[in-house]
Amino acid sequence: QVQLVESGGGLVQAGGSLRLSCAASGSFSRINTMGWYRQAPGKQRELVATITSGGSTNYLDSVKGRFTISRDNAKNTVYLQMNSLKPEDTAVYYCNAGVVRFVYGALDAWGQGTLVTVSS
Repeated sequence: QVQLVESGGGLVQAGGSLRLSCAASGSFSRINTMGWYRQAPGKQRELVATITSGGSTNYLDSVKGRFTISRDNAKNTVYLQMNSLKPEDTAVYYCNAGVVRFVYGALDAWGQGTLVTVSS
């Protein structure tokens, strides 16, 4: 079984910062791409940022220059540093990881979500 556990969400004023963390645990041989998605009330889930095992990154246009994704492969953990937060960043943020299990192969794993609320 593979678990992704997120932390770091909360309430922050516009212009503030938050850092999200997501740690993967369980039985697997490696993790390929990791990423963060978000879903605001009444909207579809959208990709925020991804990072490959080699460190290549990709960002949603609206967060470029404000958010930074990083990972610690030794700790199987991905981070999202969010600066200059805006009310429109308010959403539930979900961690995602492409995990390769020893026995059952590839798995698209998701965390439970962490709420980020940005007040104006």
